[in-house]
Amino acid sequence: MVWSGTWVAQRLGVELEGDEKLHSLLGLALRRNPKRAHLLVSNVLGKHVPQSPAVVYGHGVALGERVRQLLGDDEARRAVVLGYAETATGLGHSVADGVGLAPYLHSTRRSVPGMAQAGGFEESHSHATSHLLLPEDPGLLAGDGPLVLVDDEFSTGNTVLNTIRALHGRYPRERYVIVALVDMRSAADQGRLDEFAREIDARVDLVTAASGTVRLPDGVLQKGQELVAAYEQGQQRSGPATKAGAAATRVDLHWPQDVPDGGRHGFTPAHRERLERALPGMAERIAAALPGDARRVLVLGFEELMYAPLRLAGELERTLEADVRYSTTTRSPVLAVDDPGYAIRSRIVFPAHDDPDDGPGERYAYNVAGAGFDAVVAVVDSSAHTPELNAPDGLLAQLAAHTPHVVLAVVPSHVPSYAAAYDPSSAPERPYMLPEPLRGPAFSSYAPDEVGWLLQDLSDARLEAPTEEREEAIQSGGAHYAESLPVEYQPSPEYQELFHTALEESAARIAQAVGVVTETVLAERSPRPVLVSLARAGTPVGVLMRRWAQHRHGLDLHHYAVSIVRGRGIDANALRWLAAHHDPADVVFVDGWTGKGAITRELAQALVEFEKAEGVSGFDPEIAVLADPGSCVRTYGTREDFLIPSACLNSTVSGLISRTVLRADLVGPDDYHGAKFYRELADADVSGAFLDAVAARFDEVADAVDTKVKELLSADRTPTWEGWAAVERISEEYGIHDVNLVKPGVGEATRVLLRRVPWKILAHSGAGSDLDHVRLLAEQRGVPVEEVAELPYSCVGLIHPKYTRGATGADGKAVSN
Repeated sequence: MVWSGTWVAQRLGVELEGDEKLHSLLGLALRRNPKRAHLLVSNVLGKHVPQSPAVVYGHGVALGERVRQLLGDDEARRAVVLGYAETATGLGHSVADGVGLAPYLHSTRRSVPGMAQAGGFEESHSHATSHLLLPEDPGLLAGDGPLVLVDDEFSTGNTVLNTIRALHGRYPRERYVIVALVDMRSAADQGRLDEFAREIDARVDLVTAASGTVRLPDGVLQKGQELVAAYEQGQQRSGPATKAGAAATRVDLHWPQDVPDGGRHGFTPAHRERLERALPGMAERIAAALPGDARRVLVLGFEELMYAPLRLAGELERTLEADVRYSTTTRSPVLAVDDPGYAIRSRIVFPAHDDPDDGPGERYAYNVAGAGFDAVVAVVDSSAHTPELNAPDGLLAQLAAHTPHVVLAVVPSHVPSYAAAYDPSSAPERPYMLPEPLRGPAFSSYAPDEVGWLLQDLSDARLEAPTEEREEAIQSGGAHYAESLPVEYQPSPEYQELFHTALEESAARIAQAVGVVTETVLAERSPRPVLVSLARAGTPVGVLMRRWAQHRHGLDLHHYAVSIVRGRGIDANALRWLAAHHDPADVVFVDGWTGKGAITRELAQALVEFEKAEGVSGFDPEIAVLADPGSCVRTYGTREDFLIPSACLNSTVSGLISRTVLRADLVGPDDYHGAKFYRELADADVSGAFLDAVAARFDEVADAVDTKVKELLSADRTPTWEGWAAVERISEEYGIHDVNLVKPGVGEATRVLLRRVPWKILAHSGAGSDLDHVRLLAEQRGVPVEEVAELPYSCVGLIHPKYTRGATGADGKAVSN
């Protein structure tokens, strides 16, 4: 027999070393995935390779029996078994059956309207990364008994350890057991488990069927991608069925009404007992639908629905005098090569048919075409029994092109009781159908993985108005500042030079502040935070925080940008989308800096109102900022008021995105707030240059960051709101009597000069080069700069009070009252 990893091993130099039975358990294939080149293909998992259901189920149950022996019956009764979607949902359930005494839950990528999450986590190397935890029993994960985590392979350990870290912060417990078919960690990764156990002060055991190591040569990712591209270019991709096949025969399973279809929302030992009693009858109904001369039969499960088809296949194997095999469809894109030394010999491609959260896309069934099956029994849940399943290019038609008999069995999708009671008519339909975030390069010049914009694209709308016209309308009460946009300021060569000089001089200082605020968030808020920046000043900071977490810790954090508008609150639809896709407790709001703290207060009030209106709790109003000169927040990189060069410019340092817009004729109640993408300014864009210049300093500031974070974590960081007090004092001293016209701090003063009608700039006596760009802008606009001795900020910008267009001269420059 040729080992099914030979083809990849010979062409890429990948080596599989370890237990003698490792080669019988695993083959190799190539992923169509930019994050990882190779795929370990299990011969006993029942995902990519059709296998005897007794073999598949037996491996899982045997691992579960070892877990029960390890824990003892008393602890096994207190345990919860957690499997990973999509590949290990059936394996995890089989392990739970082997434990025998514990309930089972698996992660899912299918959200349920009206159902709250108990948690979630990411699988960074995967093609589909987001996992949700949606137990019907809210207390399922809240106990302190052992948590048994089951995956098909334990490779780097990142996914499992990140899951434990996330859950331990919310539901701490004393013991964890990691279960996998194979332990393929490198020598470098093997020591991390003990270190991790000490870090969380818990016992962590590992139970596997085999162990070994994958040796990867240098450059394997690029070589693998090149090999995939070369072979796919020469292959005829499997498309619509090439021959007419008979329509699928539908069989009614008579699935027991009180048994869930699997562990997506929890599955108890009592559920298993009821299923065991019903299995023989269901297998008989399937057998009756098969042709009498079928000698080779495949039971084909569906993505996360692995356990129910596996148990049906096992019962059918005992019932029929035939070779019964079991596998499932998958989201995983893998290269197929018809070679005995390659694990994926054939591929059937068909469109998704269950209205997935991440939108339409291709799905696959491997090693089915050309395998000589006399009949295929396709088992799907009722949520996936859709017109797409029965379409001319759908799964059933594709199967009919490769086997003479197709049988369809539909398992009713279990809907938790309180989700079933949810009435969509009680709330607008649109919030549960909100579009996915906008990403570059279609929207913004940032890379698509750097930030997702929970905004709508208003690039084609006419929103800009002359500064003086906008100011008069705003101050007269005729318009809100968010209903229009200022004309984008185009910097002079002199001003551009100032920006680049400031960036060079302050990059290390900013890098340190980025490191400090990110490490503080990781230590105090969440081990895997979901960064949500307040567009647009917060967006470059959010991108830099994400880069720091990736550079320093290998974390691939989610980052989104949302709109918040003073006087109007945060975008509630964006919050709805976030709550549907992530645990609100993991969300950390990010901004560039604090001025007097108006946005800090706005966010806190908006979240209170959102919770009352939507019943969704968990969002933390504490903003994380780069600079907090106003002493308004606890989570910051520094409280010094210094120049952040991203404040010097508008869209050209913020991914070419405008300030956000909220206008009733453009933004409906079920729409995201809007913004424009200034594609035409691409030649002047320095967004990437700003990020790269700061990120290049991460290594040199690492020690200083560690020192500062230790100091801050033990310090009293209670906000004093001294900035707000200073603004109120200045407002009265200068006869303005409106704190909204007083903009404290370098960043806010710069905004006044760029986007409003400035009256005066108050500069702290002796302020140095941090204010060079402010002085230049003030000179260009004819705005006086007054030096003030007692000022808690480097500078303060004053908007012209009681503004009318008569307050500027014919040249547009400000004049005194």
